[in-house]
Amino acid sequence: MTDNAKIEKELLAISEKENTLEEQEKPHAPPLNAREEWTEFLKTAMIAVVLALLVRTFFFEPFNIPSGSMKPTLEVGDYLFVYKPAYGFSRFSFPLGMAPIEGRVWSGEKEPRRGDVIVFKLPTNTRIDYIKRIVGMPGDTVQVIGGKLYINRQLVPRDPVGLKRVEDGGTITTMMEYIETLPGGIMHRIYEESDDGPLDNTEEYVVPDGHYFAMGDNRDNSQDSRVLSHVGYIPLENIVGRASFLFFSTNGHAHLAEFWKWPWTVRYERLFQKIGPVRPLMD
Repeated sequence: MTDNAKIEKELLAISEKENTLEEQEKPHAPPLNAREEWTEFLKTAMIAVVLALLVRTFFFEPFNIPSGSMKPTLEVGDYLFVYKPAYGFSRFSFPLGMAPIEGRVWSGEKEPRRGDVIVFKLPTNTRIDYIKRIVGMPGDTVQVIGGKLYINRQLVPRDPVGLKRVEDGGTITTMMEYIETLPGGIMHRIYEESDDGPLDNTEEYVVPDGHYFAMGDNRDNSQDSRVLSHVGYIPLENIVGRASFLFFSTNGHAHLAEFWKWPWTVRYERLFQKIGPVRPLMD
């Protein structure tokens, strides 16, 4: 070994020794005591809660389906996310409707479209959330005659799919399924139990400016805009957001404590389904 190589080797050994001594001399943080660990846990939990609230307030809010008024599109036991920025924000986009906002903000001129499934605050009681499908736009004339929907005095076509045995609250009812095509070629499925029910022959409704007319897809089992004293026309301000997609669905045949039944009560085929009508490709 040459003298230069020996010198380099000695210098490298000295450097490694110095680094080792520096590491040994560095002060080590003492372990956290029980109180400090609890404080760190609370900080992490608070950050998680704040982030969850921000996502829920500004982006996606969970919503569950308690009734069969939107069958066959939505089933009792479905859990979905409502996309809040779809039409901007109003005071009802925020908890308890306490935000000091008039009308809608940050909408970017995005407005609800015919066929959208929306979650909204019930105009007669804004503490209650409803979910329905928009069929009538501001200025439209809407009427139901003999179970058939008319918009601006034009019949909305519906094509029969076939009879369906539909369960609701333990009762089996036979209903006719149709594909309904709204103006603009927007298609979605509906159920009709008959064409002579209480809401199958209505007055003619004229949708006011800034309002929308919404109906349930289960036409004979839905309180919607046809019932002016309860729902009526939906102000744009009352719309919380657009139903986006299902993230969970259960048939309800297992109680919370019956965890061993859970895997057989999940409707796996419904998970992550997108909610919304079939729109023409050019739309």
